[in-house]
Amino acid sequence: MPDRLNPVRVLLPVNAGLGFDYALPDHILAVPGSYVIVPLGKRSVLGVVWGEASGEIPKERLRPVTVLCPDIPPMPEAMRRFIDWMAHYTFSSPGNVLKLCLGVPKAITSPPAEIRYQLLPLPEGLPMTPQRNRVMKLLKDTDSLIASEIMERTGAGKGVIDGLVSAGALIKTTITLAPTLPPPICTSPARLNTSQQQAADAIRQDTNGFCVTLLEGVTGSGKTEVYFDTIEQTLCADKQAIVLLPEIALTSQWVERFHRRFGFPPVLWHSSLSEAERKRTWRAVAHGAAPLVVGARSALFLPFPALGLIVVDEEHDGSYKQEDGVLYHARDMAVARGWHEDIPVILASATPSLETLANAERGKYRRVHLEARYGGASMPDIALIDMRREKIPSSEFLSTELRESLAATLERREQALLFLNRRGYAPLLLCRACGYRFACPSCTAWLVLHQKSDNTRNEQLATHHSQLQCHHCGYTQRAPKACPSCEAEDKFAACGPGVERIAAEAASLFPSARHMILASDTIKTPAQLHESIEAIAAGRVDIVIGTQLMAKGHHFPGLSLIGVIDGDLGLSGGDPRAIERTWQMLHQVSGRAGRGGIPGRVLIQTCQPEHPVMRALAGGDNERLLELELESRKAGGLPPFGRLAALIIEGRDEKMAETVARKLAAHAPRREDVRVLGPAPAPLYRLRGWFRWRLLVMTPRQADIQRYLREWLDAVEMPRLIKCKVDIDPMSFM
Repeated sequence: MPDRLNPVRVLLPVNAGLGFDYALPDHILAVPGSYVIVPLGKRSVLGVVWGEASGEIPKERLRPVTVLCPDIPPMPEAMRRFIDWMAHYTFSSPGNVLKLCLGVPKAITSPPAEIRYQLLPLPEGLPMTPQRNRVMKLLKDTDSLIASEIMERTGAGKGVIDGLVSAGALIKTTITLAPTLPPPICTSPARLNTSQQQAADAIRQDTNGFCVTLLEGVTGSGKTEVYFDTIEQTLCADKQAIVLLPEIALTSQWVERFHRRFGFPPVLWHSSLSEAERKRTWRAVAHGAAPLVVGARSALFLPFPALGLIVVDEEHDGSYKQEDGVLYHARDMAVARGWHEDIPVILASATPSLETLANAERGKYRRVHLEARYGGASMPDIALIDMRREKIPSSEFLSTELRESLAATLERREQALLFLNRRGYAPLLLCRACGYRFACPSCTAWLVLHQKSDNTRNEQLATHHSQLQCHHCGYTQRAPKACPSCEAEDKFAACGPGVERIAAEAASLFPSARHMILASDTIKTPAQLHESIEAIAAGRVDIVIGTQLMAKGHHFPGLSLIGVIDGDLGLSGGDPRAIERTWQMLHQVSGRAGRGGIPGRVLIQTCQPEHPVMRALAGGDNERLLELELESRKAGGLPPFGRLAALIIEGRDEKMAETVARKLAAHAPRREDVRVLGPAPAPLYRLRGWFRWRLLVMTPRQADIQRYLREWLDAVEMPRLIKCKVDIDPMSFM
């Protein structure tokens, strides 16, 4: 007797509608949340059973679900509700949000396998080497091992193992891995000081059900150890936890601290993992075998069946904003997922965002504060250096006072950090003969010079060792010897400094000091980053020249001096968050000094010492700065007192993009409480070959901005060749 077909709605990771109706045969025992494979056009697609069918297609015309993925637990109901809510909030399709959750489809459709090596009888006449002998001896005493373990325990390379397989001495076997059990929870006693214990006790009071706690404390006050206490409580209740970190750079020291405290390593989740690692991790989370995951913003979309706690460390950090695909802020989505899961959320920062501070002031979030650094360490002294009064050559960037302080620091065998949040050697290369500037062919941006030569600082650049790069689209070209415009040779001038140029200047001043550049251009892999962080922490580096990678989370006990090369860098450009961001970054980088018991000192080079940010940093009056900034935001109706949404119109055809942007503005619904600004060319007018226009929508905080946008956009037909992106709560205005 043929199967009866039951209609169901299946959500697919595609940008279309609320799901598709399919027929579920009786022999496939799927429930809401089950992972299934269904036909879509001529291909098969992984999806999730979402609920009852819409009924729009007759039952007899429905295509059947073809495969159920039975060894993966169904997606929890709380997560399905969160996906629907996030799609509405971010103005995205539920399918695109689901795609964030199905980032490793093979983890669902095929169980992870492991290749192991087993010993066979020794072939006659097989030539032996010391490495082959060690491999054979090891496998004689064991059943089978994976290649990495053989290599680690014998020192043999992969070629030795492959050679033994080819010679018939070893055999490869593929084993399908069963879900593992979670590791036993074995915590070391926490050593909290009085302030930390009071903070931990305050958080513990309300960990049943949804609540949001702002864990605020000066840099080095031990916020991590405080929320470790809540993690311990969560794990002991057989619940899972997520800790979000804004940068992969922060994970190495964090993982070591966690391992010492809990006796097992956390599970990592970030973009640098291999596909096999991501596959194993996804399945471990889904089966409840990963008690704690620490990772980037995408970790928020893993299928935890027993989630009990979410921690967002450095909650203020701009890296939590996703700027491509589904546009979302991971901090806000973490709070939303906590609400849907009915679990506590901890937001930790030394420099909380104004949105978080406002929510604490309104009573929506609890506020727990750590006033002092752990272990009696004092906050660093901060001084301003007025660069308008400096008498140094225009090709040099370290002030006299900073040079003298560097020399004294090195003489005391302490470490120094030179901080500049600008990659490369120089942000612009121009021809002094005709004024030609090298620009990206696809973006409205100058090409950044990366100097690959030695530490020369001559204005006559060694262009045959140099590269020009666009930091927006990745375009690169060799720096030519002659100007493309006037053909003059050896007339190029590098304008402004990047970290490579500062490193060259420091190396010429202190040639015997050990230098390291820490920037995303110089650090390519997590392993390389881990080695660099370890080298600094162990005192094997004297002067670090770094970007924002150095501004957060790290603990370097020997670092006593920080020189900020250009404190004004983030204050220009018309960004409404410029003051907040600059204060946060400079406060955070200042907090790297003096954490190991050595007195710390911070020198900020600035051309605006009278600016409120500079005065607040030097005078320690951060509260007053934030009050003034909140007053300014309130007067302008900006977040956290109003709501913003950006509409970005993009097209390959420049004229068409402008026409659509102006048409869209003309059709904006007229309401007294809504302001629509624009259209205007985006500051980054051309990006990867797309011409871009922006409109900004401003509403009161309580307004339903999504409903307004939906009413507006539904009334305007968008040409197929034009993209309209909607960014709710924009963080970038480029």
